[in-house]
Amino acid sequence: MTLDIRYGNHPDDSKKYDTEALRKNYLIEKVFVKDEIALTYSHQDRMIAGGAMPVDKELTLGSTKELGTEYFLERREMGMINVGGKGTVVLDGKEYELNYKDGLYIGMGTKEIIFRSADKNAPAKFYLNSCPAHKTYPTVFITKDMAVHRPLGTAENMNKRVVNQYVNPAVCESCQLAMGMTELAVGSSWNTMPSHTHERRMEVYFYFELEGDNVVFHMMGQPQETRHIILHNEQAVISPSWSIHSGTATSNYTFIWGMCGENQTYDDMDNIGNLELK
Repeated sequence: MTLDIRYGNHPDDSKKYDTEALRKNYLIEKVFVKDEIALTYSHQDRMIAGGAMPVDKELTLGSTKELGTEYFLERREMGMINVGGKGTVVLDGKEYELNYKDGLYIGMGTKEIIFRSADKNAPAKFYLNSCPAHKTYPTVFITKDMAVHRPLGTAENMNKRVVNQYVNPAVCESCQLAMGMTELAVGSSWNTMPSHTHERRMEVYFYFELEGDNVVFHMMGQPQETRHIILHNEQAVISPSWSIHSGTATSNYTFIWGMCGENQTYDDMDNIGNLELK
């Protein structure tokens, strides 16, 4: 297992970053690595994001010096969504089979976590989000059909999409983690526009289902000091609470969002009009 550490950055510092510095601080370039669990530890609300991709062997999630605990979820909770082939997650001996876009919430206190793929030629790709927890809630297997579905946007504004809320109070209990998946319709490219911030929660975006040479232009920065980072398929980006988080792309796409912070109210956001952005 690898764990890349990213420290918190003040918005006054970030507005001076060039492209290389923006990418170094916020981009998670390699989410899936063959036969590895590749994670990034952000000091933004201590969110951990990354992927597990078992191909030739099963993978076991261990602890690290940075966590200071005996096992990974001793003081944490976790959400995951499979974006690859069929796979199995074993939690303290109990097996869960995840197909494409199936999810799983794992409560604090789960000691053994093992990842397996059903077919090495079509390996599972488990995208993971984990944040600190203070209480154990039950582990819940979540299919896409079980998620809360919220259609948003219009074709005219090129932001027609469905927000699928997986780790959400209406689906399962969690301490502070909220997680879901947004699917854009063909012909739409903008997500979360008009834009917003939420001072009470940070967020990580993972973009996928980008075919060929299509790319995402992820918007970030304070509303009057916007910047962008270009992402390729199956890459992620850290979005601090003070930053807008929206994006557009050269085609439609899907992204998984994970949030942690003060509350789990999805609509708790500070909306920003398009003409206010600079």
